[in-house]
Amino acid sequence: MAQTKQSRKLDFNFGKKFSEKKKEALYKELAMLLNAGVDFKKSLEILSEQASSQQERDVINGIKEQVVEGKGIYETMEMSGHFSPYEYFSVQIGEETGKLEVVLSELQKFFARKIQMKRQIVSVVTYPVIVLTVTLLVLYFMLNKVVPMFSAVFKQFGSQLPLLTRCIIKLSGYSGTLFVVFFIFVAGVFIFHRLNAGKVYYRKATSYVVLKLPFFGKLIRKIYLSRFCQAMGLLTSSHTSLISSLSLTSKMIGFYPLESSIEKIKHDVIKGMSLSQSLKNHSIYDQKMVSMISVAEEVNQLDTMFERLAEQYNEEINHESKLIGVILEPMIIIIIGAIVGVIMVAMYAPMFDLSKIIKN
Repeated sequence: MAQTKQSRKLDFNFGKKFSEKKKEALYKELAMLLNAGVDFKKSLEILSEQASSQQERDVINGIKEQVVEGKGIYETMEMSGHFSPYEYFSVQIGEETGKLEVVLSELQKFFARKIQMKRQIVSVVTYPVIVLTVTLLVLYFMLNKVVPMFSAVFKQFGSQLPLLTRCIIKLSGYSGTLFVVFFIFVAGVFIFHRLNAGKVYYRKATSYVVLKLPFFGKLIRKIYLSRFCQAMGLLTSSHTSLISSLSLTSKMIGFYPLESSIEKIKHDVIKGMSLSQSLKNHSIYDQKMVSMISVAEEVNQLDTMFERLAEQYNEEINHESKLIGVILEPMIIIIIGAIVGVIMVAMYAPMFDLSKIIKN
């Protein structure tokens, strides 16, 4: 019997994870069916028949079979390996409070916003990545082909070259090694990240660096604050206690500065401090959030305020992601122009001296 369960679990985990687009469609259709009065088992059967791929069908059938055997929906989702803590903890809240349809609708909105945000980021980053890649290739070609040609000409005349030209020629001699070292460094950083991604010291250090990045730091901070507000809004609207809401949100966020601050906030709230006062002690939360939550506590409307804050942060994220694209493009063009310009000036500057030598 144990072997059968183990093999089923292995089959359940087989294949690629759900894409975010498929998850959005799954939560949307499941919420619609449950709202229409269809029971959970029948809803999954309908979704399984509509599934566009065998992998998707297997996951849905796996959830159905486990639920029929008596397991909770959130437990089944956690075991599958296809869903994040944010998803199965949200579903747990829905099961415990009897508001599963509401939670599924919120998850659908969450993934709809996430997909939209990713599309914006991809559109912002695609152009700079292509341009930088082409720049590296052009730089490699110039240092390995163009500069050596000029260097051979300069040697024939034996005249003293400008300092910038000598530096570029010297750099050209080591260009192959430099590019190899660069790619080894990038590969090493990637491997180091994969090995240490779950460790506390690494998460603490990387989150600190990320938040200090120009342009991107503020955007990433708002993305996670938006998730914090969405999670807290969902929990408080389900009449979950504040301490339980904070505990579950800590597991759902996945960002070290928020996770570590929430643990301290919980202790402060247990001691009798208000949520807004405790949030004020942590720099990750901005003054706007603290002030709005302080007002919400006075009128006992925390759930509504968290939802409004989440909407405001999402609007700001959309605006700033577009703004970053507008700023990045000219900056990259300037940097590329400067690199190519320095090399060309270094190569053509001695030509003026050579023309004088030839005339004499």
